Amino acid sequence: MNEKLSLSSENVIQNRINELGRIFPEVVKEGEVDIEKLKQFLGIENTTLKEKYEFTWAGKSNAIKAIQTPSIGTLIPSVEESVNFDSTGNLFIDGDNLEVLKLLQKSYYGKIKMIYIDPPYNTANDFIYPDNYREGLQDYLRYTGQINDEL
Repeated sequence: MNEKLSLSSENVIQNRINELGRIFPEVVKEGEVDIEKLKQFLGIENTTLKEKYEFTWAGKSNAIKAIQTPSIGTLIPSVEESVNFDSTGNLFIDGDNLEVLKLLQKSYYGKIKMIYIDPPYNTANDFIYPDNYREGLQDYLRYTGQINDEL
């Protein structure tokens, strides 16, 4: 038993920062808490926050608000679309990605090994990417309306 006991007390502040980083990994960078970003993730509106040099896009603040909005939906199994429904350990869930993930998070936290999400492109009538990678630049420009072949 050659374990040495530390003569200092626990670093309570660092433990709290580590816990915040576990809960909100986006707000802790290099061991420091970004208070403005924490306020944003807690739903506290701050109009002075300036986003810079980070992965961002128009509507990011609205996306964070959508994530924070509680979901009231219900997950209903799709027996008809499932294969071997009574014996499989896999489930097929059809729905809005964000809403389904929020519903799964509460009831199934720590119980799911993997989630495969089919991205929501090529939906409805917006089939601008026909998944045919043999097409060239002219085809892409035509699909996206950047050129007009009707001359």
